[in-house]
Amino acid sequence: MLELLLDPLFHLPFVTGLLLAPVAAMVGVYLRLRDEWLAALAYAQLAGAGGVVAVALHAPVMLGAVVAAGGLAVIKGLLTRPGNDHYVIFILVGWGVALVASAFSAHGDMVGKSLMDGQLYFTGRPHLMAAVALIVAGVLCLPWLSGCLLMSRFYPDHFSANGLSARPHQITFDLLVVATVAITTTSFGVMAAFALLFVPAWIAWRLARGWVWVLWLAAGIAVVAYLLSFVLAVVLDQPFGPVLVLVLAAMSLLRWLPMPVPGRR
Repeated sequence: MLELLLDPLFHLPFVTGLLLAPVAAMVGVYLRLRDEWLAALAYAQLAGAGGVVAVALHAPVMLGAVVAAGGLAVIKGLLTRPGNDHYVIFILVGWGVALVASAFSAHGDMVGKSLMDGQLYFTGRPHLMAAVALIVAGVLCLPWLSGCLLMSRFYPDHFSANGLSARPHQITFDLLVVATVAITTTSFGVMAAFALLFVPAWIAWRLARGWVWVLWLAAGIAVVAYLLSFVLAVVLDQPFGPVLVLVLAAMSLLRWLPMPVPGRR
């Protein structure tokens, strides 16, 4: 088992996933803050569809994922009050487009299955570089975004009452979500990306009592789930995505822990 884990073949995918997991979990916390948790699945599904379409057009998979997820962000911005009903339609469209586009070529079918299975081991240097760039962008943007998003959630009239526009932080956040979901989806797979965006935030939101603790607890849960899933997937010779989803589903039982956890309720 140790020899498998130390194989150089797994070094780059391991580091890529280790960087992406906590970032996805933290972005998931902000999506839950905005009551847009279902948007995470819509973004992931459309990113997966965009990746498959990109193969049919002989374009980079990650570029297709970013464009498709960005398209959803644009449409969402044009809607007056986007909600879960809209996100369900986007999910259905993404699922249908992914299956139809994958039928056009053997390579497209392979990429489509990879995005569904979540074969992290196939990630390369571009994914690692994208993960590093995503972390840098998060470090630069989140301190400013966090205050704006919290203000918009708990004091929705603050910006209009003070003659300020909420568009800059909304657009910046949507761009951060698009980049996070696109990179995570092409690395982990559609459902695994959604699980990382949803489950850690769901658990942390219930257990933690302070906002900072929610973010750190969600990131910690994501890292633990990732490490455990990576080991299990390699040792059991299973696709990474389903293993990660099952591990996160099992960890969701933490929501019902009777013991208090420092942080927010």
